[in-house]
Amino acid sequence: MDILTTEHFKPHTGKTVRFKGTPYAFVLDRVEGNSGPPPAGYTRAPFIVIFRGPSKTDVMRSGIYECEIEGGPTYSLHVMPIHTARADRQEYQSAFN
Repeated sequence: MDILTTEHFKPHTGKTVRFKGTPYAFVLDRVEGNSGPPPAGYTRAPFIVIFRGPSKTDVMRSGIYECEIEGGPTYSLHVMPIHTARADRQEYQSAFN
């Protein structure tokens, strides 16, 4: 399998991602990080994929999930809830170092 980069996720921004084996489906909200060459000693430039879910009333637990991107690929990712200042949503991240 290829090493995942921002280019694997950016074309899917705004699409729904389903987390296999759960009732959850979130929007791939944004990809944060540099798509340029990796820093010395790294195999890729670090980045974060942010998913946007509904309000904090039902939060998906941190864990490794098969993430099925609408009309796209499926990746096995570690996804965790993160502090979200807005009350109308809960955000989640997958970090790649």
